[in-house]
Amino acid sequence: MAQAALITASAMEFRNALPEGGALLALDLGTQTIGTAFCDAGWRFASPGKTLKRGKFGADRALLEALIRERSVKGLVIGLPLNMDGSEGPRSQSSRAYARNLSALGLPILLWDERWSTVGAERGLIAQDMSRARRAERIDSAAAAVILQGAIDALAGSAF
Repeated sequence: MAQAALITASAMEFRNALPEGGALLALDLGTQTIGTAFCDAGWRFASPGKTLKRGKFGADRALLEALIRERSVKGLVIGLPLNMDGSEGPRSQSSRAYARNLSALGLPILLWDERWSTVGAERGLIAQDMSRARRAERIDSAAAAVILQGAIDALAGSAF
């Protein structure tokens, strides 16, 4: 694949790396699953994708590469689990390491604050009157969509 790509927490840097936009793939990295979400090339709306069972990195990477090809993805957004005070802990470091490993795909990567993403996703699923069992199946991808929507809202205009 291509050389290692940009990894940043700056929406402006990420946007500059993708001057023509393009479809994005967001990841909500859990210990057992990876929630995915996609957005359109114009960065208007995010939609939940599949929830992948997390395994060894090589297997995860193969699944993600297939999704990237299938959707012509131009950039990745990875949820960065910050502590409530904004500091980073072990989970943040794990997400950063995952991003470094994925940088070999050659796509720009935006690390996006995911605080409250699961809470927001849960509220949305409850508002849809979804059963607890069904919410459990969809929460990770719904959280990835919340992460991605926050990122594309920033990319589209205001919160750099």
